[in-house]
Amino acid sequence: MKKLEQIYEGKAKKVFNTDDPDLLIVDYKDDATAFNGEKKGTIVGKGVINNRMTNQFMRLLAADSVPTHYVEELSDRETLVKAVKIVPLEVIVRNIAAGSFSKRFGVREGTVFKKPTLEFSYKNDDLGDPMINDSQIYAIELATPSELALIREYAYKINDFLKSTLLECGITLVDFKLEFGKTSDGTIILADEISPDTCRFWDAKTGEKLDKDRFRQDLGNVEGAYQEMSRRLFGK
Repeated sequence: MKKLEQIYEGKAKKVFNTDDPDLLIVDYKDDATAFNGEKKGTIVGKGVINNRMTNQFMRLLAADSVPTHYVEELSDRETLVKAVKIVPLEVIVRNIAAGSFSKRFGVREGTVFKKPTLEFSYKNDDLGDPMINDSQIYAIELATPSELALIREYAYKINDFLKSTLLECGITLVDFKLEFGKTSDGTIILADEISPDTCRFWDAKTGEKLDKDRFRQDLGNVEGAYQEMSRRLFGK
């Protein structure tokens, strides 16, 4: 597989064309941002950890009947993925109140929900990724009702899988963000990443935060939190 020109660079990843139009190469960076890019920094080694962790979860989810864009891990930071057109929605599943949910609704951080909540944000940095509901999604044609129903079904299934898998490692899954894409034939599949950048992970016993909140909130030991998540999942 030949790596060609860079076609995209985001906050945490670069994307490159290949000599196969249906395949891309994703390169994970150590750059860190928060608050829609207002806060910037570097988390040494996070690109390697996020690449490996995402690929592991993608492989396991594919085996559990959730189609993903993952094809092959090429190196510590690079992965071959299926080319998709990203559905411009951030799909957020929450099991415990934290972050913006607590701020918006005045709910104490750490409040455990009886059932997980699911919300959508319009993926648009210029607009600040505003929350959006089903009828608004249909109105501006971001997804069809059948596509949104499938995305919702996958999101809850992913939540159930991740919760149980992480609990075996002593980790509580607080909340997480997903993105989905459409392949050339219109199939909806999981894309982007599943990592401490996009999830809130708390130690199941102590409640210690083991994710990007340590960077957002200036809690210190950011690299150590990412390394601890890697150790819990991979044993090193």
